[in-house]
Amino acid sequence: MTETTSAGASRGNIRWLMVFLAFAVAAVSYLDRSNISIAAPVLKVDLALSDRQLGLVFSAFVFGYALTQPIAGRLADRFGPFVVIAIGILWWSVLTAATALIPSTFAGAFATLLVVRCILGIGESVIFPASNRLVASWVPSGERGLANGLIFAGVGVGAGIAPPLITSIMLSHDWRMAFFASAAIGVVALAAWLLLARDKPEAHPLIRQPELDYINADKAVAAKAGTAIAVPWRTIILDRQVALLTLAYFCFGYVAYIFFTWFFTYLSSVRGLDLKSSGLYGILPFIAMAIASPLSGYVSDRLCTRYGRRIGRCGPAALGMALAALFVALATQVEDARLAAVVLALGSGALYLSQSAFWTLSADIGRESAGSVSGLMNMGNQIGGVCVAAITPILAETFGWSGSFLFAAAAALVGAVTWLFINPDSRLEGPAFAS
Repeated sequence: MTETTSAGASRGNIRWLMVFLAFAVAAVSYLDRSNISIAAPVLKVDLALSDRQLGLVFSAFVFGYALTQPIAGRLADRFGPFVVIAIGILWWSVLTAATALIPSTFAGAFATLLVVRCILGIGESVIFPASNRLVASWVPSGERGLANGLIFAGVGVGAGIAPPLITSIMLSHDWRMAFFASAAIGVVALAAWLLLARDKPEAHPLIRQPELDYINADKAVAAKAGTAIAVPWRTIILDRQVALLTLAYFCFGYVAYIFFTWFFTYLSSVRGLDLKSSGLYGILPFIAMAIASPLSGYVSDRLCTRYGRRIGRCGPAALGMALAALFVALATQVEDARLAAVVLALGSGALYLSQSAFWTLSADIGRESAGSVSGLMNMGNQIGGVCVAAITPILAETFGWSGSFLFAAAAALVGAVTWLFINPDSRLEGPAFAS
């Protein structure tokens, strides 16, 4: 163990700096997409929105986000993650500020908000496909579970920071100031990205030769396993493993987005917690995500080394989604609002035990087309988000809020079963796409 640690230290850790930067970008992106769900109880009064209109606003973001996922992935493959992510950060920061500029007295406030949120979703769509392309270039296969787990811990951190930060700014100022603050944080993230990030290890001025050799050795092994070239869309879309990953990620997205869209409103408006308590308990699911994601990635890497990729990648993912189904269903039977929030937080943490597996396998399967594969897969996730954002208030009106959460639990169970049919050793092969 000491020799391994010493070798890692002498080799260098610039690849982990890239992972940390992607983690920070993920955190800021989720702060900027979660702020509207935290501000929703105040915002909907200020702009005179109904719950169904609010659901459409939530869906507008996810629709724009989902629609451009495959394109975002291909752009990252073609132009590199450095430029694509930089443009994305600038884009979403401007649109976050624009959200706060919509006047409450404007007759077209609802329509304007729909358009702004949709365009914001388009800007944010590049983040994770491009981050996955960064991981494919920078991180050896045996470390990708942990790397992706750390990046997606940013989801929990960003979404977890949102409730206390946004509520505190709203209590001291208003919801508009909270959005301006979110945009300013995005500008800071952009500056850090431009200063420290690079597309490939060879281009980074701080990398040392031992670390570069270590990364390139893994690429050489991957090249021997098959030609690591970009493949056409037809091959990606018709690939059975990509289709299964996309289906499972659709189910994941349906469950995850109930936390990113309706959870805060559920605590405050349905369970009756005040704004301060909702802000406090609203953090719990995202703390659970932030812990579960890197933990599962680390365990997955270790299981792969010892038992193979089938157990190491598919096992934690299937188990996590099955546990998520159990906890989300159980929460509907809990009377106490605070205890229900804790049980739902356990559900979100269990769900994120599967997160790194999705992105690690899409990078391994796609290789030089990792951005495209993960973009298509993530489109499935976001379509799940579109569905839950719009359908949840309808299900709640028809079957009660317990019914809407039970529907999410059923989706998680379908996702768990899907993982049993995924082959983690599959690889895409095909001729390079035309430039």
